[in-house]
Amino acid sequence: MTKLDLTQIDVDGALQETAAAVADGHTRAGFLRKAGMAGGALAGAGAVLGALAPGASADGWSGQNGRPPAAYGPGDIGILNFALALEYLEAAFYNRATTHMQITDPATKAFLQTTTRDENAHVAALQQALGSNAIAQPQFRFDHIPANQSAFQQTAYVLENTGVHAYLGQLTNICSSAYLAAAGSIALVEGRHAAVIGSIINDSPSGIAPNGPFDTPQTAEQVIGEVNATHFVVGGLPS
Repeated sequence: MTKLDLTQIDVDGALQETAAAVADGHTRAGFLRKAGMAGGALAGAGAVLGALAPGASADGWSGQNGRPPAAYGPGDIGILNFALALEYLEAAFYNRATTHMQITDPATKAFLQTTTRDENAHVAALQQALGSNAIAQPQFRFDHIPANQSAFQQTAYVLENTGVHAYLGQLTNICSSAYLAAAGSIALVEGRHAAVIGSIINDSPSGIAPNGPFDTPQTAEQVIGEVNATHFVVGGLPS
């Protein structure tokens, strides 16, 4: 399959039924903060955190296995909505880069074509799975980054690796086997994206597999903190 086919994963209808029922971060976090500053975004850190994590506060985290804030929804619904928020971000970033048409390196251009296709498919699949429980797409601001090939490569590398850590951090929290299959399918593709852009930037083990033979899970709080530092999200999620 070139994109996630929920009809093949959700063979017994459990996915749709559930939807209807309703520490390695220093280097990456530093780059994310710089990326946000380079973008020139004006949104305050508190506003961005509120946008990405609606209703989050010092005591707003579930505190159980790094799950997303309760505002994303209960149980598996909340985890898939958390994933959807990340996929919205990635899809918007790649869509913007595609629109600018400033990527000239052949390998990077092929990467952009693939990720634009894949991330939009991930958004559509998660929206379909969540149905009326899906969170709305927020507003993003990337400024010049998608139009600058070097900045695009570095940002894509960070976003894809952050996605890998985020999915890995939530896989053990998922109860539904159908949701687990869907999340696992997407996580594997995110890993492929990360390896490809890593090899383009730095064709060495540290570029392709920066965490070595075993990757590192991150809690939702860690992931939201890093995305918050970019100031890419400027609003649009319910509070």
